[in-house]
Amino acid sequence: MLSIIQAAGWPIWPLIACSILALALVFERFMALKTARVAPPQLLSEALAVSSRGVPAPDVVQQLAQSSVLGEVLATGLRTLHVHPNASEEELRASVEGAGRAAAHRLERYLSALATIASAAPLLGLLGTVIGMIEIFGSQGASTTGTGDPAQLAHGISIALYNTAFGLIVAIPALIFWRYFRGRVDEYLLALELSAEQFVRHLSRLRK
Repeated sequence: MLSIIQAAGWPIWPLIACSILALALVFERFMALKTARVAPPQLLSEALAVSSRGVPAPDVVQQLAQSSVLGEVLATGLRTLHVHPNASEEELRASVEGAGRAAAHRLERYLSALATIASAAPLLGLLGTVIGMIEIFGSQGASTTGTGDPAQLAHGISIALYNTAFGLIVAIPALIFWRYFRGRVDEYLLALELSAEQFVRHLSRLRK
């Protein structure tokens, strides 16, 4: 591996940094986007059951908020009723939608960075290719015999090919994971929206 890095020259270092950052982002998103942390399947029915006879106590609402992203969105509606017992359905919906937008922002965190790496890695590889081509042309011009410098020619070819390949090796998995996480976030956002709408209607009936 070290010999490959040496053969690829200095243009490989930005690509190595991108690969490490992409790996860290993928690991972080896998942990953050677990179903249990975002939208546990039974959480909505449990929240409906707990609040079926009235607004739960603040400690119960706090537990709900800390359970998951969906729990935090649902707890916002309950907190609104704690503060404003006569809040209208529009006010409840507005507070829950605000919490939903904040939750969506957290779910989409780092996805733009992963997309940037997927887009920039091939360009960094292309930069290495250009630098390798400059080395190749330099090897031809430096020779007085007209045959070129074989060592410099080989070094230029190594820089060009290794950086091109490594750029694609970084970009392709980053693009695949970005699309995968984008799809999961979209599914979660739809689930959060539907659950929040159902919970707001429930709270509106509870208020009456």
